[in-house]
Amino acid sequence: MSAEVKQSGSVAVVIPAFREERHIGGVVRAVRAEGFEAVVVDDGSDDRTAEVAGEAGAVVIRHDRNQGKGVALQHGFEYAAAHGYEAAVTLDADGQHRPEEIRRFVEAYGRGDAPVLIGNRMADTSTMPLIRRWTNRFMSWLLSRLMGQAVPDTQCGFRLYRLDAIPPRDGASERFDAESEILLEIARRGVRIGSVPISTVYGEERSKVNPWTDTIRFFRMLRRYRRERA
Repeated sequence: MSAEVKQSGSVAVVIPAFREERHIGGVVRAVRAEGFEAVVVDDGSDDRTAEVAGEAGAVVIRHDRNQGKGVALQHGFEYAAAHGYEAAVTLDADGQHRPEEIRRFVEAYGRGDAPVLIGNRMADTSTMPLIRRWTNRFMSWLLSRLMGQAVPDTQCGFRLYRLDAIPPRDGASERFDAESEILLEIARRGVRIGSVPISTVYGEERSKVNPWTDTIRFFRMLRRYRRERA
């Protein structure tokens, strides 16, 4: 497979989005400017997220109701696989991830670094809110220990997955804990997980992670994973 195909034709960019009409147009245009197809999964937004994404040139998959990031990602992966893509890059819809850095993932993947690559923001955390820094370091330490692989920033949503490395998601986590569960299942299948350094970008966007309910979901997911592994 040629380097040119590796860089664009075999990689789709999947963007789960919920109430992101303010940012999604710019994100989609930036992704398309890098030469990639943008697949936006509008997860039941009650604003113009889907319309703005479509006007910017994205393929839009719409949910009638909010189902969670895990479900949105799954539907984006299914679209990419059905349309012949080999891999999918995922990034957030709020502008926290720089589309011009997609090629860092694609180039690392093309070199054969790993079939799954996770963005790493932890080399420079000076602009990262303190609570996120602590949470990311703790969860990354905990998940790395369970996976038997060192992944420095397991909470980063900027990722590349070779599509055949993604485990079946039937009955799995549906919300933000899904991204951690995906990594655990990938590691359990013996798939190597690599990292790619990315920029730490924080602006005026507000995280949709609920620090209480999503932390509870995370530990419930870990308990379920340990029970199933046992």
